[in-house]
This record gives sequence, C-alpha cells and structure tokens, in this order.
Amino acid sequence: MSNENDVNEEFEDMPEAEGEPDENSQAYADPDAEIDSLRTENEELRDKLLRTYADMENLRKRLERDRKDAEIYGGTRLARELLPVHDNLKRAVEAITEEQREAASSVIEGIELTQRELLNAFEKHKITRIDPEMGDKFDPKLHQAMFEAPMPGVAAGCVLQVMAEGFMIGDRLLRPAQVGVSSGG
Repeated sequence: MSNENDVNEEFEDMPEAEGEPDENSQAYADPDAEIDSLRTENEELRDKLLRTYADMENLRKRLERDRKDAEIYGGTRLARELLPVHDNLKRAVEAITEEQREAASSVIEGIELTQRELLNAFEKHKITRIDPEMGDKFDPKLHQAMFEAPMPGVAAGCVLQVMAEGFMIGDRLLRPAQVGVSSGG
C-alpha cells in the first residue's frame, strides 16, 4: 500500500493537463516560435552531425596512414641492426682472392647467396641501397662526408670514394652513404 501512496503523492505535485499551464506549455504557446526553436535545434544537431562525420572521416584517414607507415617503417630497428651484417658479407666477398675462390668455392658461393638473400629481403621490405658513384655530386640528405681532400681535376663537392653504401627504407633515410668528398683542385 505504501507504494500506491507514493505514486499518488507524485501525481499530486504534477500540474493538471487542463488546469494551470506549466512553463513549457507557455513557451510554446506561439506555434511560430515553436517552429523557429525546432529549426534552430535541427540546424545545431545537423551541424554537430556533420562535424562528427568529418572527425570520423579524418580519424579513418589518419589510422590508414598510420597503418601504412607501421607496415613500411615498423622494421626500421631490425633493418638498422642488419646493415652491419650486409657490410661484413660484402667485405668478405670483396676480400676473397682467386686462390681462395678455387679452394673453397662452395663456401664462397654460400656467402654470396647469403648476401643476395639479405638484399632480396631488404628489397621486399622497401629497403633500397644508396650507392653513389665516384664523381657524383655530394648530397647531404643522402651522404655523410667522412673526409674532404683536394683532388686536381675534380670539382669541389664531388664524391671521391665510397666507404659504405647507404640505405633508405621507404622514403626515409636509414643510413647515409659514407663518402669522401673533393674540396677542389
């Protein structure tokens, strides 16, 4: 019974439908004012909806860009750690004499295959070599000058010697090519 009394008390506090008008019914007594108020509210909600849609579209694009970047650049640390392995394999192949090649041809072939496989894995993951030629113009965005020396007949700022190849991953520099540069003649 107490529940029934509580409900009855709540209804006693409410204004009657045909009795005294409450604040809301007075506010919308004018139909034109009610229409204007609803139009304004509609415009505000439409604006919020369009802004939310634009925010969601921007978020989708940013997440897609971040996913692509993670796919391309996610292995940057591992790639940096594998560059000395490439350098060592390259030095090992370059140091082999003809006598050694004849005596241990299968071992040397294995080293060369390993080097090719490493380069194929680099290529698969969009890691490209920067291999400047002698006489190329020094590019500070791609090259690191290890020394500068005067060289007659060679223009200043040209590559004289390549000590180590550089590498890019995607469009980012992984390691600059280490070069010697001419200071002019």
